[in-house]
This record gives sequence, structure tokens and C-alpha cells, in this order.
Amino acid sequence: MTTAPSSPEGRPDHATGEAVDAPVADPTTQRRGVRLTVRWLQRIVVALVGATLGVLLLGRVEAPIGPFDATVAFTPAISGGAELEIPPLGSLAVDAYDGPLRLDVQLRRVDQLRAQALATDPTQLDGVVDRVSADLRAAVEQLAWTTGAAALGGAALFSFIALRRTREPVIAVGLSVVLLAGTAGLGAATWRPQALSQPTYTGLLVNANSLIGSAQDIVARYDAYRASLEDLVTNVSTLYSAVSTLPDPAMTADSVALLHVSDIHLNPAGAGLVSQVVAQFGIDGVLDTGDIVDWGSPAENQTFGWIGALGVPYVFIRGNHDSAVTAAAVDAQPNTVVLDDTGTTVAGIEVVGAPDPRFTPDKDAEGGTQTLEETGEELADAIADLDTPPSIAMVHDPKQAPPLDGVVPLVLAGHTHERDVSVLDDGTRLMVEGSTGGAGLRGLQGEEPTPLTCTVLYLDPATGALTAYDEITLGGLGQSEVTIERTYVQALPTGDDEDGGQDDGGPGNGPDGGGPDGGGDQATPTDQPVEGPAVPTP
Repeated sequence: MTTAPSSPEGRPDHATGEAVDAPVADPTTQRRGVRLTVRWLQRIVVALVGATLGVLLLGRVEAPIGPFDATVAFTPAISGGAELEIPPLGSLAVDAYDGPLRLDVQLRRVDQLRAQALATDPTQLDGVVDRVSADLRAAVEQLAWTTGAAALGGAALFSFIALRRTREPVIAVGLSVVLLAGTAGLGAATWRPQALSQPTYTGLLVNANSLIGSAQDIVARYDAYRASLEDLVTNVSTLYSAVSTLPDPAMTADSVALLHVSDIHLNPAGAGLVSQVVAQFGIDGVLDTGDIVDWGSPAENQTFGWIGALGVPYVFIRGNHDSAVTAAAVDAQPNTVVLDDTGTTVAGIEVVGAPDPRFTPDKDAEGGTQTLEETGEELADAIADLDTPPSIAMVHDPKQAPPLDGVVPLVLAGHTHERDVSVLDDGTRLMVEGSTGGAGLRGLQGEEPTPLTCTVLYLDPATGALTAYDEITLGGLGQSEVTIERTYVQALPTGDDEDGGQDDGGPGNGPDGGGPDGGGDQATPTDQPVEGPAVPTP
């Protein structure tokens, strides 16, 4: 039997038994294949770049969404999803689908006509959710067509510029169609509607849940709360009539009356209370120890018109919820002074103040700030450089007060939302106000809303010494009283003169207008409260 020969150079031919050389690849064919592969990769890259540029430049529409004017756009992204931007509060993102394009919705402004229509026509509120959904759906559909056209046009134009061949734009359009179809298919296949209920907050909106709490609970209670507060605030005039029967704080009728407020937290009822007290009690100036808003945003700062309408000096320091933008907006109001380790004079009374070094809504702003005690020490150093020692120092947090003990006779603070009056070791009186705004919307989270509080301070115009103060409290939801308690810092003049007789009938603490025992002329120099009558809501 004969075996066909073979060799490394070939293989046996079964017909002839002779070795045949293996075919050798044509170098020209190989180069052509490489060039073809490179060309198509080049076309894909050019089409992708052109489509991306088209989407970035033209892939957006302006559309009404409910009462808002919004910009809706597709933005190249790795993870897809959707993001709603609410300047200046921040944004919320939803991981609703996967793909190379993210849906961005930016609320730019509120249309006054549409918002007014919603506010004045309750029937429109019933369908507002459906209206917003329909507006958003229409905007996204319009955006899809606009984005598709922008991508195709961008790919065609860029391929013509980059490749310089007449047929390349047609090829780029075809490739872009494939890319767009793949993007749409991937988005539809990975659509996750359940993600809409689990957004991720950024910016100031990070604090929304913790600051406001349960929105459903607050909305359910707010109407009753608002109605109650309206009655209470308008009842301040009746309260003033009742308190006018109390003994004069300085027996001279020329005391300087300053109103201490704090932690209004954007509550209109708190602003109304301040306006009523200023008008009824003859207030010479208002001292605000901070947290006039919740987030320190420019949108909130458009609500300060009531400050300029008070007609009296308004002295303000920043709280931990007030931004530098907030302070500037307050400072822009008439008759307003913002203190920052500085001082001012109000009705002849020297006042200094230091802001809270923190800004709570911005979690990234905590690093590198001064401690509360350091700000108190810095204010004490500033006081030492003054020619005239102040009568009052303003801080936001009571923890800023200890370095001021013995440096100034009276320190005003807030922050805690609980009223407290104490005397520090070296004799400085620390008066912590509650919340003049009832802690804002957060005050509705508890079983009973936080009461609205403010304090009228009576000071000797010659010495600046505190002689008395009226603590005003407005009850929250379910409470129907406005109460006042007058406290005398020093004992009133008592009955006996040098001849041992009674004075001219000036009011005292005892039953006969004399001292605590009704006839002595010595009195203990401690706070002596005299509670005024509670005034029920009409």
C-alpha cells in the first residue's frame, strides 16, 4: 500500500497523492480588511461624537409644568436616570432607568398667572397632579423628537466636517439611528417605576425630611393651626390693654422698650406677632438673635418686607440656619443692622452681637469653623476695645455666652426653642428666648405645636440697666390663650420715706404698695414675677 507523501510545506492531494502547498493570504487583502475595520470604527466614533455634541447643544426644550416654567433636557451620563433641579434649594435624583442619557428637569421660575389661578380657583387644585403629569409627559415627548433630530443632525454635520466624503453623513445618520434605538430600548427594558418613590436628595434639600418631618401630618394640621394663630396674634391689642394695668417698670414712664425675638423660622404668624407687639407696646427697637429662616436660601429671603415696615430699628445676628445671603437680605431692609462682632446703638442703648459660626443646612460647611465658645471669646475681645461698654450682647446659641460672663450685664440668645432666664457665675444675666415663629413648620410635629414667644425688655435710658421684662406667650394648636408675665429685675421703690411715711401711692410688691411685707423699705434685688391676666381668644 502506497502512502501519499507529505511535507511541512503542504498537504497530500487525495487525487494524485502529491503534496500541495497551503494557500498564502494575500497581503493586499489583509490590508484592505484592516482599513475597512478602522474606517467603520472611525465612522462609529465620529457619529457618536457628533450625536453627543448635537444633544448637548440642542437637546432641550422649554415647557410649562404646572405653575412652573421648566427646562427639560437629555444629558449624556453613564447611569441614566432622571434629576429634578429646584434652584437654589438643590435637586433630587431618581434611578429610574439605565442608559447613556439622563433626563434633567430644571424648574426655573413660577409663572405668576398660573400660580394665581391655582390659588384662587380651588377646583383647579383637584386636578393639579394630573395636570403636572400631562405637562411633563408632553414635554418629554417633545424633547425626544428634538433630541433625536439634534443627534442625527449633529452626527451628519460632524462626519462631513471630519471625514470630508459626501456619503459619510448618510452613514453617520444610519449609525445614529441604531444608537438612538438602542438607547431607547435599553431605557424601556430597565424602566423601574418603583424608584420614583425613593429619590436621592442633594444640596439644601438633604435637610427637607428632617426639618419638615411628616408632610402629610403637617398639612392635615396646618389649616387649624393657622386659623388659631390668626386669632391669637390679632388679640395682642387686648393683651396690651390688660398689661397696661401692671406697675410701670421704672416708675418714670420713660423706659427704653426693646423686643427680643428669635427663631422665627419663616413663620408668617411670627412676623405678625412682632408687628403687633411693636405697634401696641411702643417698642423702640427689635433685637433678633437669629434663625429667621430655615435653609438660608435666596427664595426665602424674599419674605423680609415686614421688617422694613416695622418702622423701628431692627438688629439681627445670623443663626445656624441663616446664610450670608440671608444676612445681606435682612441688612437691605430699612432701619436694619446686622452685627458681626460689631456694635450699634438702639434708642441710646449700646448693643453688640456675634453670629453663630455654623450653617446647618450645608453639611460641608462645618469643617474649619470656629467653636461656639471661640466666637464668644472673640466678641468679648471686641467689647474690650470699645470706648463705651455695651449694655446688651446678642448671640444665637447659649453656648456662646460663658466667655461674656462679667463682660456685659445682659446676654440675649435663642436656638433652643425653650425660654430660659438665668444668672451666670459672674453676674451676667442670660435670657434665652423660645421660638417667636413656633419653630416654623417643625413646631407642628409634636403632640402640641411649639408656642410663639417673645420678650419685651425695659431698660433704664440713663444706665442701660434692665429693670423689667414682659414674657409674651401665644399658645399653639388646641390652646386658646395669650399670656404675659412681667418680671421686675430690681425691687420697686417701697413705702417709707425718711420720715417713715408711705410714698405717693407708687405700686409696690406688698398688699399696701410697700415692700414684700407691706411696709418695709428694703427689698431683695432678685427677679420678681407679676403675672398678667390670660386673654382668651375671641
